[in-house]
Amino acid sequence: MIGDVVGEPGIETLERLLPRLIKENSADFVMVNGENAADGFGLTLELLERIFAAGADIVSSGNHIWEKRDFWPTLDAEKRIIRPMNYPDGSPGHGWVMLKKDTPWGPISWIAINLQGREYMYSIDCPFRAFDALEAVLKEENTEEKRLILVDFHAESSREKEALAYYLDGRVTALAGTHTHIQTADERLLPKGTAYITDLGMTGTLDGVIGMDKKICIDRARNQVLYRMEVAAPAKGKAAVQGIIVEIDQENGKALSVKRLTHS
Repeated sequence: MIGDVVGEPGIETLERLLPRLIKENSADFVMVNGENAADGFGLTLELLERIFAAGADIVSSGNHIWEKRDFWPTLDAEKRIIRPMNYPDGSPGHGWVMLKKDTPWGPISWIAINLQGREYMYSIDCPFRAFDALEAVLKEENTEEKRLILVDFHAESSREKEALAYYLDGRVTALAGTHTHIQTADERLLPKGTAYITDLGMTGTLDGVIGMDKKICIDRARNQVLYRMEVAAPAKGKAAVQGIIVEIDQENGKALSVKRLTHS
């Protein structure tokens, strides 16, 4: 699971490093957050295709996915890009997807879910109840196929992220937070077998403020003027892919290990 791709530096870093990471770790499934790929705000079809070409199976997003209105039809048409599931009915796109892939252990149905927090963010539908509703639908299918569930929880509050993680412990394989772009050092296995980290971090130049231009961010904070944010210029040797690598028990869907990743 890979943290927010920020601007062109993030795309280029992903293209340069992700294929090697997939090969070195024999990764069976890759989920990348792409909501900041288009100049730091939103996503375009061209950039989405570049993320897929780099090796992503699923691209998740968050509150900034709405920034590029021209991209909204793609949210409806392309099943491998998901937006937070707990936006109200009628919103473009879809919040989860099931993708079947062959692995050395046989075919696996990967369920990727995107949820968004509500603390310090938009007042949208409850992420806890949204997951419960989807879980009820999935259980009604009464299938014997192997299913592994990955959740990207796009949220501001670390308290809300941990609360949802414990609420879903044992019900999902992994839950990773996104949105803050600051990688946390609390990756761990929860008591019932769910892999967790509060924030995956970001993919792009680390020589900035959450991937954005330092001076603009300082001026915004000092002057309280909302200058337009711009992606930080790439700096040699200061770009990285951040995220986690989860080892999974294919039989019961529980995580066996979780390793934090910062690769430059």
